[in-house]
Amino acid sequence: MRLSFISFLLLTTIGFGQNEIQVYPALELLQQFEKVRDFTMTQSGNEAYFTIQSANEEVSVIASSTKDGNSWNTPHIASFSGEYKDLEPFLSPDGLQLYFVSNRPLNPSEEVKDFDIWFVKRSDLSSDWSEPINMGSPVNSDSNEFYPAVSKNGNLYFTCDCPGAIGRDDIFYAEYKDGTYAKPVPLDANINSEGFEYNAFISSDESYLMFGGYNREDGQGSGDIYISYKDKQGNWSKAMPLPVNINSKHMDYCPYMDEINNILYFTSRRSINPTKRIESTQELSDFLGTYQNGNSRLYKAKIDLEKFKNHKTKS
Repeated sequence: MRLSFISFLLLTTIGFGQNEIQVYPALELLQQFEKVRDFTMTQSGNEAYFTIQSANEEVSVIASSTKDGNSWNTPHIASFSGEYKDLEPFLSPDGLQLYFVSNRPLNPSEEVKDFDIWFVKRSDLSSDWSEPINMGSPVNSDSNEFYPAVSKNGNLYFTCDCPGAIGRDDIFYAEYKDGTYAKPVPLDANINSEGFEYNAFISSDESYLMFGGYNREDGQGSGDIYISYKDKQGNWSKAMPLPVNINSKHMDYCPYMDEINNILYFTSRRSINPTKRIESTQELSDFLGTYQNGNSRLYKAKIDLEKFKNHKTKS
């Protein structure tokens, strides 16, 4: 018996309104790597960035792939990555700046430091990236900053264990005005809690925010992906979890929304049990090499967030 990949493909569906959610593997060419997380891509959908890590995360690099037709090409390590712990890339809506997190020193002669938010920039989509630039104060601090996300107007959302946080890790917001960032502030209790909030994705027009929440009462268990919508007065609604089977009993995190095609990309550590007894080491190897084996993998699901919002409001 050879345990086929297809037999373990997630095809469970659940409906809300007229929609059904189906979750599929994304970028299957990354299956060779033990730990893959984070996802961001250009609006054209032809250039993507993600994080590849060793099992213990001592090695963490940002890699990229380009797309020809429906196929992603062999990934390569980004020009600015490979020496320090780099992770959590996020492309600006125009694709000309890429924000990421790194423990690299401010100066090459110094020791590595805590995690800061950095960025690289380019003049057009076919140009090379610049050398990394530290975002500096007031965004970066003596605390760890993680998972930057930037809207079209430049406003920044990120995770921090900074003083002033409601909980252990919170989502912070820094307004971009007149070419500079204001002092970051934590979002309110409709999003943050006394626990852990992380991995924010902000829509290009700032109409909604997705993020990870850990072990919340309304979740499926472990980490789940939540969404909050902004009203006309600029207030965030009480965050609600995305539906099963986007959220699972396993760790689901790092949301990224392809806003043009209504496709959600996210990271998950979901796993499944074999359907019958494993009888040989080859069968065991085949099973352990399947996509849903508990390692960090990238997934995708088509979801209309406006219909989801309306359905949840009426229910």
